[in-house]
Amino acid sequence: MNTKNLSNNNLPDVQSSMDPRNIAIEYVGVRGIELPVTVSSANGVQPTVAQIGMYVALPAEHKGTHMSRFLGLLESHAKPLCRDTLVELIEDMLKTLESDAGRIDFEFPFFVKKSAPVSHLESLMNYRVHYKVESKGGVNWVIQTVTVPVTSLCPCSKEISAYGAHNQRSHVTISARLKGNLSLEQQIRYAEESASCELWSRLKRVDEKYVTESAYENPKFVEDLVRDVAVALNKDSNVEAYCVQAENFESIHNHSAYAQITKGSMD
Repeated sequence: MNTKNLSNNNLPDVQSSMDPRNIAIEYVGVRGIELPVTVSSANGVQPTVAQIGMYVALPAEHKGTHMSRFLGLLESHAKPLCRDTLVELIEDMLKTLESDAGRIDFEFPFFVKKSAPVSHLESLMNYRVHYKVESKGGVNWVIQTVTVPVTSLCPCSKEISAYGAHNQRSHVTISARLKGNLSLEQQIRYAEESASCELWSRLKRVDEKYVTESAYENPKFVEDLVRDVAVALNKDSNVEAYCVQAENFESIHNHSAYAQITKGSMD
């Protein structure tokens, strides 16, 4: 094949051609992108690897969008992820793809160095983070979500038992629509402080004793978990809306207990 005279200027641009069906597409783009990124945190900048999706609205008259431009945008935006840089990225995406609406998702592991409660043994604790930035009608918003594993101990079990009480690992998921920059560490703390006890990756026996006894002295229903987080978020000026979910992976049942509180619009 002779490629000597080939260029973008003399090849047909099928994506920009007219589509006779006249049906708009809400979102079209790419997903499953996996790239190294950096994330802003209270302790500086943290490197991680993210799963990324990028989408734009496509007008009814357009055949398709230019998929390669999404990857080019990610290459050119090397700033650490946070509310402000995500808004910059989506505004650039809409301009580049010539669209009036779009969405970008980043999902990645985030790590916090923690000291065990008694021995002070240091280890890294991992959490899941999801950023969603969306733009419609000239309005941009960012949803910052953390999923935090904790311990919960059943108040009813403690009350009715002569000794002991059933406890379990729980996941508290906080999705916050941001008005300002809320650090990931602070959002994680809201979840951990709502629990019977937080978790650590490494513990000595003295730490295990502390965790067991702390949870026993601080029993929480799944309803308590979401309500306590809601109280904290209501006081945070960086949060304009939120959805809090808690799931207890019950140790005495083959099902989970679940609760959710939503305040304000998440769209």
